Formats: sequence, C-alpha cells, structure tokens
Amino acid sequence: MEQHLILTFMDGGETAARLARPFQPRENEIEVTLVDQELRLSYPLYDLCCIKLHGKAALPAEAAGQLKTEDVEIATGERFRVQVMGRDKYPMGFYGLPVDRDSPYKSIFFTFHGVRTRPQPRPLGGILREQGLVDDQSMDQVLREQQRLRTRRVGEIISEQNDIPQAAIDQEVENVRSGMGVIPKNVRVGDILVAAGLVTREQVEEALATQEKGKKKRIGTLLIEKGLITETQLLSALSTKFGLRFLDLENVEPSPEALEVLPREVATRMQVLPLELRGRVLVVATSQPTDFTISENLRFTTNYQIELVVATSEQITHALESFYVKTESQVRELIGELSENAVVENDEGEEAQFNESDSQIINLVNKILIDGYKKGVSDIHFEPGLGKQPLGVRYRIDGVCQVVHKIAPAYRHAVIARIKIMSRLDIAEHRRPQSGKILLRYEGKKVEYRVEITPTVGGNEDAVLRILASSKPLPLAQMGFSRHNREAFEAILAKPYGIILCVGPTGSGKTTSLHSALGHINKPDRKIWTAEDPVEITQPGLRQVQVHPKIGFGFKEALRSFLRADPDVIMIGEMRDAETAKTAIEASLTGHLVFSTLHTNSAPETVVRLIEMGMDPYNFADAMLGILAQRLARRLCDQCRQPYTPSRDEYDNLRHAYGETWFARHGLPEYGPELTLMRPVGCRNCNQTGYRGRIAIHELLTTSEAIKTGIKKNMLAEDLRDLAIGDGMTTLRMDGIHKVFQGITDLDQVLRVCL
Repeated sequence: MEQHLILTFMDGGETAARLARPFQPRENEIEVTLVDQELRLSYPLYDLCCIKLHGKAALPAEAAGQLKTEDVEIATGERFRVQVMGRDKYPMGFYGLPVDRDSPYKSIFFTFHGVRTRPQPRPLGGILREQGLVDDQSMDQVLREQQRLRTRRVGEIISEQNDIPQAAIDQEVENVRSGMGVIPKNVRVGDILVAAGLVTREQVEEALATQEKGKKKRIGTLLIEKGLITETQLLSALSTKFGLRFLDLENVEPSPEALEVLPREVATRMQVLPLELRGRVLVVATSQPTDFTISENLRFTTNYQIELVVATSEQITHALESFYVKTESQVRELIGELSENAVVENDEGEEAQFNESDSQIINLVNKILIDGYKKGVSDIHFEPGLGKQPLGVRYRIDGVCQVVHKIAPAYRHAVIARIKIMSRLDIAEHRRPQSGKILLRYEGKKVEYRVEITPTVGGNEDAVLRILASSKPLPLAQMGFSRHNREAFEAILAKPYGIILCVGPTGSGKTTSLHSALGHINKPDRKIWTAEDPVEITQPGLRQVQVHPKIGFGFKEALRSFLRADPDVIMIGEMRDAETAKTAIEASLTGHLVFSTLHTNSAPETVVRLIEMGMDPYNFADAMLGILAQRLARRLCDQCRQPYTPSRDEYDNLRHAYGETWFARHGLPEYGPELTLMRPVGCRNCNQTGYRGRIAIHELLTTSEAIKTGIKKNMLAEDLRDLAIGDGMTTLRMDGIHKVFQGITDLDQVLRVCL
C-alpha cells in the first residue's frame, strides 16, 4: 500500500506526494512520486523541515512508555505538539507522533536543522529535580531569589553598592515628597539622590544596569552562582529540555570543511564552534541553547541549514583556539601589508633589497608552508617573475597546480633566501641547483619539506618544496584496488620469496602502496628491513633505514648490509642502477621477499627496461612475482557529483578507450537509458572544482608460465601486454574506466594520467 505524505521545505513550500520506495531516516534523501504530476523525484533531507506522513505510525507500539511530549516549532513558524522517543536514533532527525488524535498525520519526521525550537512542556526545575541535581528546598530558595531580583528597587541597589544606609535614602525621598506633595512620574529616585549629593550620576547608572541584569537572570544562572549545579549539568538539562544533543568536545574534532564554512571572526563573536558539514547542513556547537537567534544568524551568514548541538562555553573557547588556525587569512594579510609597504626602487633607481630575516618575511614563509600542509598539498612552488612581475606561489592539490598567492616583486629574493636559510643551504650561491630539507613541528606533528632550488632566467631562483608529512600505512582494502587486483596482489604477498615491483612516475603513490603491502605481511615472526630516501611512512616492527648518498651510503650499500642482517623481507626504495637491481633479483632468488620501485610507465614496459639494463631474463622470470603499475586520478567530489545518462558518442569514446576487443569480454555495461555515470559540478567543499581527493588506478602483471616464457624470449612490451591481458590483467586505462562506470571519477581524469 502506498504511503501518502506532505513535504514541508525550508522556504515554506509544501508538496503532496507518495513514497516511491520505503523511507529510510538514516539516508540523506527521500524518494517520492508527486501526486499531481506522476513524477518520481529524490529530495535531499537538508532541503526539508519535516515530512508529514499519513497512514501507519512510524514509532513502534512498545515505545509508548518511553515517549516524551514536546512542542516543536519548525523554521517556517509552524508548531506541533508531538510525542518523541530518542532524539539520537537517526543522524538527520527524529520522529514525532501528534498528540491530537484528530491530526491528519499519523507521524511526522522532523529534520534537526529544520527545527527552530522543541522544548519539553515541563520546566527546567522539574528536569533538574528528575536528574537528582537539586532538591525541592534549594529550588524554592532560588525561585524566591529570582522573584526578589525582579522586584528590587533602585534605592535598595544604591544602598548596597555605595554603603549608604537605607534609612538615609528613604528620608531624602520623604523630604522631596513632603515638599511636592506627590513626586511627579518623571522624577526618579536616582535623580533625587543625585540632587541631594548622596551619589553621582555614574553610580545611579550602575545601579540601573544591575537592576536590569537582575531582572533577566535565569534559574540556571542563579543555581550556578549559588554552587548548586555546574555549567555542564545545566547545559545537559537544557539540552534535554530543548531536544538538542549534548556533546563533550574533548572527544570531538571539527572537520576542516566545517571550519572553512564559518569564519573564525564570526565563530569567536558568537561563541560557537562548527563541527561537521553534511551536504547543506552545518552542525554547530553552542553554549547558549536558549538564544533562538543563533541558528537564524548562522543560517544567514553561511547560507547553510544549521543543526545546533550543546557544549560548555569553556570547551568551545578552547576548541576555537585549538582548531582555528588563521594561516590562510594571515598569509593574505601579510602579503597585503608587504604589497602596501613595498618600495621597488631606492633613491638610485635600483631594486631595493629586503632582509630575509625581517619578521614579516619569516612569518609569511612559515604560514605559507603550514597553509600548504593543512590543505593537503603535495608540492609548493615559489616562482619569481621577471622584472616587476610578482613572485607567484602555486600549490599542487590532487595532482593539479593552482595559483594561490602573488607577492610583490621587491620581496622575491628575500623569500627565496629565507627558504634557503630554513633548508641550511648556501644563500650566496645563485648559479647552481641546491637540495635540502626543512623540518617543522605543527600541532605536535613533524612535517618535512624536501626543498629543491633551481636557477632560472633573469637572475632568479625557483623553489619547489615537496611535503613529506609523517603518516601511517593504509590497509589494502582502502587502496582503491578492484576485487580481482586485490585478490591477486594478496596472493603474491603470501609467497615466501620473489620480487614485487611497484612502478609509475613521481608522485603516483608507489611508496604508499609498498608500505600498505608491508603492513599486510608485517608480523612478529618476520624480519623486515627497508631502505628509503626519505623515510615518509613509519611502521612499528619494521627496521627502517634512511640512505645518505652524499656520504656513500646509497641503496646498493644498504641492500648489501641487509643481506648480512638475517632478513625475511627487504624493501628498497628505488632501483636506481643496474647493480642494485641485479643484487635485488639475486636476493629474491635466495629465499627473500624483495620489494622495490622503478620509474616506468607500465608493468610490461618494466620487464623490458630491466632486461635492457642487463638483467638476466631467466633469473628475472623466475624471481618475478608481480609488477604493480599505478597512477592517481582526481576523484569526483562526493558532495556535489551529479548522476547523468551519457550520450552515445561519450559511451563510444569510453568503449574505444577501453578497447573494443576486451570491452564486452570483461562484462562492461551496454548502452541504454538506464546507464548512469557521474560528472563534476563544483561546490564549496571542493573549491568549485568538482573534484576532491584522488583514487588509485592499477595495472597488476603477475607471472604465469606463459608470461615467464615471454620474458625468457625477450618478448616486446606490446606483445607481453597482450599476453598478460589474455591472462586476466587489466591495463591502467581499463582499470580507470571501470572506476568511471562506478561513478568514482570521469574519463577526462583517467586519460590525463594514463596513456
């Protein structure tokens, strides 16, 4: 039986519909068929205030004893008296059963962000009594105190604050009354006392302010002042009264996306903390749940729907200081100050020189480096322009360079010199390339920047910094492997000896993949040695070595040492020369499992390259377990990607890119109206690019008898490739197109990284 309902939107509009499929409150959307148009649509819950459902009630009958009555007011101003059970049952909202038996709705699903208020009818004092925080005597005492504050006269307050006897004040007022008969309404007690010289005008204003403040004092504030309850206990009770979640911020970390939505200045002024961004809903913590203007002001400021939760003011203040780092805004402010103060020429008409030790230059460089780390940047490029052109700063994010800052040309030499000083390089050398590294500590984490200084035309020098933040290995399940590739990769990792290579260009994730493989086999019964340059990922149980080529300790020297140190598994960061490659292959043939990387474009090409380097094809064929080639393609933003049906031409392009011969054999979908792909749109979450993060694309060549025979016969890379596809290998492009059909990326991004 179809269930009819009314959708109430945040803008006040309403639509009659019926469910197209069962409504799942844990999902972020509802799929309905419009009654008047027979049109099937999906609406995100963040567009809705509530869903009024006809028919069967949503709450179970056995829950009747757990229901609590609440008065719910939604953002449109409409009010409902409903019975509610468990406000934390669903992430996006809660169900209510109308108290009115004549209601046309059997149940209503309210979204958290669509609710303006939802207080329980019982007073705060009753909730505190139920929770055992105050007794009847204490509550009566506080209520009497509240009534006294609301009726206090100005004269009483002046007497208390200025140590003036009440009798003297009463006598002065009586004298005026005696002289006038009746005191005019426009003559106040404070005016009389000022005229009499008992107090000053400032003291009267202070008393009036105290009177007004006392009138507004709430029960909770008085209970805290008298030491009967704490702020945490009060806020917990208020969260119960208003149906809001109460959070301990010690166990919560705000998401970077939420912090970016709400500027620090606004968050500090309103004393709120953004915690989470779910679609168009921003979850915000406040310590003032009784201030109903907070939600509206935040909605206007951010253009997001707001879901309020409750936390203590102390925790919010501490979190604002801890999680809001003003790096990006400070970078812009510093650049602005430098630009305003820049003097490009001195009195002799020559370019002015600025000191790299100047505090503004130091702060600017530090903040650019930290800003890049916070944004997940892989590389930071400092690119001085010619003549009076500015110094450009570009970030490489998800494999794509973006211009983020432009600094006045007068400061370009000082900025580069500052980077050299931090890298401990020679600031007087401008003609030769230099390499170094910078170590910074940020929020307790060590961040390493690998620095390369390269001379460019016009007497300039470019600086490129690669960020090498310490991190942990990812499980294989999170590496983006297809099911076939993952099972095949895990199978070769289970082998006791042999060589496994991971290949691809710089920045394609080779080291991450190797460490994930090592993490998969890292057990106490195995001795694992690694030689790396640099050590980017650390793992307990691994014996990791940083090589130093400048002192004659390279990969081949480390490998020789490992072979004398009783290894089971060896990982060599890169096979840079024939000697290292030959030793690694020999090690794999003598009972060791060896991992390494190589800069080649594909798995079959790697075989040919090694044989051309002088490796014995028979030894290599026997030693090789597998070659994993990989790339990183930009991932479609999960928040804004949009489903669509591709055109026939677009489908044919996909088919052609995959390979006509293998398309049907590998079971890819045929063209039709039900075929759905995803395309980029752009939102704040992805900086309007439509892409956020990257996905790995793999090509795994494993050995079979046919592959071994092909290697021994020095088969060409193209022939070896066709042979491997016949054995079940999917090429990089094929694996990428599989991920296109899965809605993870699109063809443009696959073709950008795959030949």
